[in-house]
Amino acid sequence: MKIAEKYDRLVIGLAGGLLLPVVAFFVSWLILSDGPLSQYIERFQRLNRISSLISLSALPNLLLFFLFLWKNLYRSARGVIFATLILAFVMLIVKFL
Repeated sequence: MKIAEKYDRLVIGLAGGLLLPVVAFFVSWLILSDGPLSQYIERFQRLNRISSLISLSALPNLLLFFLFLWKNLYRSARGVIFATLILAFVMLIVKFL
């Protein structure tokens, strides 16, 4: 089994697509805020921008998607798309509730 075949799985793309936005969120917190995490989230809540924070955190999925396409890992790329759709659904729920 080649390495490409080993990592060309829907679950790999789904896991990466769900974990990368979490990492991006924490990186944005470290860069943009000098206070605690709760204060950072409260600031976005006061501005009614939690959905914007979720969507900005999902942007690195685009890079992961194109990386998988470049490496011809099409099943993993599908997993990233599925994870991004899940994040979009969560973002819509947060925005309209």
